[in-house]
Amino acid sequence: MNAEQERLQNPDWKTWGPYVSNRQWGTVREDYSPNGNAWGYTTYEEALSRTYRWSEDGIAGICDYKQRLCFAFSFWNKKDKFIKERFFGLSNYQGNHGEDIKEIFYYLDSTPTHSYMKMVYKYPINEFPYQDLIEENGRRTKQDQEYELADTGIFDDDEYFDIFIEYAKINHDDILIRVTVANRSGKKAPLVLLPTLWYRNNWAWGYGNYRPQLKSSVSGKIDIEHEALAIKKFYSRDAAVEAVFCENETNSQKIFGIPSENKFFKDGINDYITRGLDKINPKKEGTKAAFCIDTEIEAGESKTFDFRLSPHEMDNAFYDFDEVLRLRKEESDLFYDEIQCEIDDEDEKNVQRQAFAGLLWNKQFYHYNVSKWLKGDPKYDAPRDFSNYVRNREWEHMQNKDIISMPDKWEYPWFATWDLAFHCVPFSLIDSGFAKHQLRLLTKEWYIHPNGQLPAYEWDFSDVNPPVHAWATFRVFKIDEKINGHPDIPFLESVFQKLLLNFTWWVNRKDRNDNNIFGGGFLGLDNIGAFDRNMQFKNGEYLEQADGTSWMAMFALNMMRIAMELALYNQVYEDMAIKFFEHYLYIAQAMETIGEKEGLWNDVDGFFYDVLQLKDGTSKNLKLRSIVGLIPMFAVEIVEHDTLEKLPGFTARMDWILKNKPDLAKLVSHWEVEGKGRKHLMSILRKTRITRILERMLDEKEFLSDYGIRSMSKIYEENPFEFKVDGHQYTVKYLPAESESRMFGGNSNWRGPIWFPINFLIVESLQRFHYYYDESLQVEYPVGSGEMRNLQFISDDLSNRLKSIFLKNENGERAFNGGNELFNKNEHFKDYIMFYEYFHGDNGRGVGASHQCGWTATVAKLIQPRKG
Repeated sequence: MNAEQERLQNPDWKTWGPYVSNRQWGTVREDYSPNGNAWGYTTYEEALSRTYRWSEDGIAGICDYKQRLCFAFSFWNKKDKFIKERFFGLSNYQGNHGEDIKEIFYYLDSTPTHSYMKMVYKYPINEFPYQDLIEENGRRTKQDQEYELADTGIFDDDEYFDIFIEYAKINHDDILIRVTVANRSGKKAPLVLLPTLWYRNNWAWGYGNYRPQLKSSVSGKIDIEHEALAIKKFYSRDAAVEAVFCENETNSQKIFGIPSENKFFKDGINDYITRGLDKINPKKEGTKAAFCIDTEIEAGESKTFDFRLSPHEMDNAFYDFDEVLRLRKEESDLFYDEIQCEIDDEDEKNVQRQAFAGLLWNKQFYHYNVSKWLKGDPKYDAPRDFSNYVRNREWEHMQNKDIISMPDKWEYPWFATWDLAFHCVPFSLIDSGFAKHQLRLLTKEWYIHPNGQLPAYEWDFSDVNPPVHAWATFRVFKIDEKINGHPDIPFLESVFQKLLLNFTWWVNRKDRNDNNIFGGGFLGLDNIGAFDRNMQFKNGEYLEQADGTSWMAMFALNMMRIAMELALYNQVYEDMAIKFFEHYLYIAQAMETIGEKEGLWNDVDGFFYDVLQLKDGTSKNLKLRSIVGLIPMFAVEIVEHDTLEKLPGFTARMDWILKNKPDLAKLVSHWEVEGKGRKHLMSILRKTRITRILERMLDEKEFLSDYGIRSMSKIYEENPFEFKVDGHQYTVKYLPAESESRMFGGNSNWRGPIWFPINFLIVESLQRFHYYYDESLQVEYPVGSGEMRNLQFISDDLSNRLKSIFLKNENGERAFNGGNELFNKNEHFKDYIMFYEYFHGDNGRGVGASHQCGWTATVAKLIQPRKG
């Protein structure tokens, strides 16, 4: 066991981590407006002066697991009108494609305990183009690409600083911090560096008056006075630096026009540094403090600055700094060397390691007590207009105060249930304990609704995400078992028990007519259809969803498989396995024919479609070929024959159904026929149907791209899909990247791009089908090539296409960079990776959130060699 693996056995090593958000402004939890305008209530510039209610943000920020004390960096190039205290980006209304961060930074390394972390931020030497980014994106239409920071020319002539930020823990509560600033330009440039400490404001809301303090009486040292924190000192290696202090309090005069007796507000350090105003406390005390390092860096040179957070009073806090930092780097390398021992390609190792780093840096302290938020606090009113729309009114039981894996701490600084399920799969490769904790967390009673619904995401907890939690639970369980050598049955059992409630919620709430056909609305697929899939039609029409029903078939099979696993240790679970086996059969039957009406499968086209039920009792296929029709592939399970022999009760019931309910039995592909190695297949797709779907999916004229599977058929590029209902004409065109629709807000982008989580499930599903069929099932790949391939070959090739988004091609370029010369060729950019939300369907360019190191980090699992 290496040093990092040993640290993983001690939860204290995770007391401190990168748990500070990259954006707290513009979130629902900070919205105290009467009209629910979260993006407008606190803006980027206002965040400089307004104290947050629930949690904090900062650049490269760390905090303790309860976020009592925060540390982060601010910078000033002496040209901007305010210090760079948090990353800048556009709100949902400012961006021509919705919210979008306008900064460039990369997560380079982190161990699971955060004993060592490293990132780099590229900060312009010249005035940051805030107004240019706002105005140009405001001018651009939905048909134009986003206007990014690199497009402004701010990095021309390399006029920027590379700011490398490293953390290394001596112990769980003793942290070394190094900042290395490299001037990449050809001229000397000034920089003000502000390593900043502050307490999250827990005293202003009326629940207590304990107010911790930061003080300084000796140059180069700040005293941390908090009754519950072990860390007591903050040191600077340069003992001559100035320490400045203010309060983490709202500047009420500036924000609300209300005078205050307090003089030293949250923006006091900014006003002192940038304008020379008397806004810092001369007594050198407060709840927010920073060392002010005013320096100049010569052209092409670097400077290093060292700091330490420690419980110890020391005369020389830096005597072992270099040795400990070196050791933690080596330990991080050793930890990942063991994980990557079977990977030969250095570029693959680099991509995978940065994917892991992104996952780890995107952990966040998430605090949101919905009941308090709805009602307001004793000293902070919530002027809710309950007669109109107020978010999350049905979720008063929710009390979130945990470290959670975020999709992207700037664009999505809140948990998203189905995103999180995907995060846990690559997480399990490096920290299966954390992956299991995350899956347990959302099923806790202070998350899951009493009715069994899992919360979706902050903007609307009542929205419906695809039910992939059971899939992720079993995948993590098996990966954890392989790594640790024994099964964690208590974990599997505890999550299974809660998912029973969630499955029941789906059956009771989303099966509109009790016919085993499920809706759910957008189901994470945003505007993939011809119209808003949550739409209520005025004439009584309604949508029967191929994806909703397929997700539920997958859910039933996942629950059956978990119950079978548990039954190997506790026989009572055989009954639950039987329950989900039968429920799956009824869903499969319903997909075949919705009552006596047209089913979801269209035999002429060889594809699954949504069905619109019309008011006259007839139905109509919405013959739009999208990933909706590929999701039935995910409902596939292989069961070994020796497992059945260990479960006689389940096997007997299964045999009875096959014998006495042939109408159901025929729906289960090859269950009664043993495949190679005495395996049994359960799938919605019989061999003929999987073959026909693959004829569409593997056609480069439709779904198959050089970079994976598109979310919509490319045929609609030249021949858009059209559909008329309720007197409205709907048109859908293939759009390989940014969307032209605001149907689901600014980032409503699923009409063609490559979507990593769906591709990941496609790759895994093909592996399962091959595991059963072996060489007996081969299809033409790509369609029209004349080459017949088995499904494992196709799965591997799709995996390689997905990896090629990030890996260098023969010209040394990475597809996600979209042909940008700076990013592809410059020595200070070319090996840094961004893990975007989704990717251009034709050229692999990264689109959407640029640090979506959650589900896009599943590329780390694709890179990892498969065993067995």
